[in-house]
Amino acid sequence: MSGIAQSSINAHLFQIPEPTEEFGQDGGKFYRCYDALADEIDDDTVKGLKEQLDGMLIFVSRWSDKVASIPLFTSGYVQAGLFAGVNTAFLALTLPLLSADPADDTNALLSQNNAILAQFLAGRNDSAPANSPLPSASFSPSSDIFTINALFALSLAFAIISSFLAVLGRQWLVYYRKRSGGGPDYQRWEQLRRYMGAERWRLQAILDDVLPSLLQIGLVIFCVSLILYLHHLNRAISLIVAIPMYVGLAFFVGSALCTVWDKFCPFHSPLSHMLLSVRSAISISQAAKGFEWRSLISAITSKRWLSSLVHGREEDSLQSLHIITLKRAICTSDDPATLLYATSNILGITKVNQIEELWSDGAFRERFLEQYQNAYPRMLQLCGRDQV
Repeated sequence: MSGIAQSSINAHLFQIPEPTEEFGQDGGKFYRCYDALADEIDDDTVKGLKEQLDGMLIFVSRWSDKVASIPLFTSGYVQAGLFAGVNTAFLALTLPLLSADPADDTNALLSQNNAILAQFLAGRNDSAPANSPLPSASFSPSSDIFTINALFALSLAFAIISSFLAVLGRQWLVYYRKRSGGGPDYQRWEQLRRYMGAERWRLQAILDDVLPSLLQIGLVIFCVSLILYLHHLNRAISLIVAIPMYVGLAFFVGSALCTVWDKFCPFHSPLSHMLLSVRSAISISQAAKGFEWRSLISAITSKRWLSSLVHGREEDSLQSLHIITLKRAICTSDDPATLLYATSNILGITKVNQIEELWSDGAFRERFLEQYQNAYPRMLQLCGRDQV
């Protein structure tokens, strides 16, 4: 019975659909496949970003036990709280070194008092010794102590900023997946506009690269300040601690360089992504030596940007959204039914400029030609030679 059901499902899935006279007018078959694909992509993206943000949230260690019981927060708080707690502990040790020690003033006053008492006991009637200035009056912290405290404080500031932005990023993700009112068509186009906005404003790059880089910068600064503090105490101890830290930093930089050399290297990090962007920017700048900068300057100095700032960005038209749904379906899906329904809806596009916009996308063109070349062998493999 299951074999009969499976064969009927395969026959339904791989039945070549009739070309549509208008985009989307195929009984909702393409939209059902696209909605499932879009929900899967968005859920995977949001889940990965949330896991990334959970490991970045940094609070004071005494808050960790309280927030760990809240479902919104995970064990990443406890680990991050350890880093913030260690940083705060070192600040508690080094911050008092910026001011004079009250014990020095107390010892100086006691010394003067003992001198006066010694004169009285000796029966001397000469005048009491003049009060010497207290040590706090001429105290000035050394330059290395000032540098150590500045680095420790800067490291903690990076941690707090990354924590705040991580919480803010979770709010962005909640808004991104928040269901609005209206029917399924309205929700589809609303979610697609949010996806385009996230791509346009580089939401994934910000949450996946910028925020972790802030935390990593804070950790590197903390290591540098720790080495300087230990050097201030004892040079031998600082050397022992610095060697493994330098090795770890060299491994981190080397792994990023390996990713630049081999893009399929698994050692991806914000540093490797930055190096890849720099290499791409250099390639683009070399290829665009004949770029007309006058046209760019004239576009910047025009008044269009002021009108856009006042009235806001114009929403994408429904026809443009149709093109984007086709691109997402064909470029990201491997489901045969989704590919068939998407291809049949291409024939429902009647405007030449929309066809040109669709075909001008390099990723879409490459994917479409690949599917076209492998269509017949894949149909033989999935349906059998007798049904093709």
